[in-house]
Amino acid sequence: MASDKRPPITLACDSCKRRNYVTTKNKTNTRERIELKKYCRWCRQHQPHKETR
Repeated sequence: MASDKRPPITLACDSCKRRNYVTTKNKTNTRERIELKKYCRWCRQHQPHKETR
């Protein structure tokens, strides 16, 4: 059962704006939006991915 403390979030590529990844984060410890460098298969390179709403 999913907890409200770790909701699922979607990560979108900064360059092509496609939503590539779904992950979870702890809302109580990390209030701001996260940004990770992940591989985008449409850009074919590692790009920064930001949390979307």
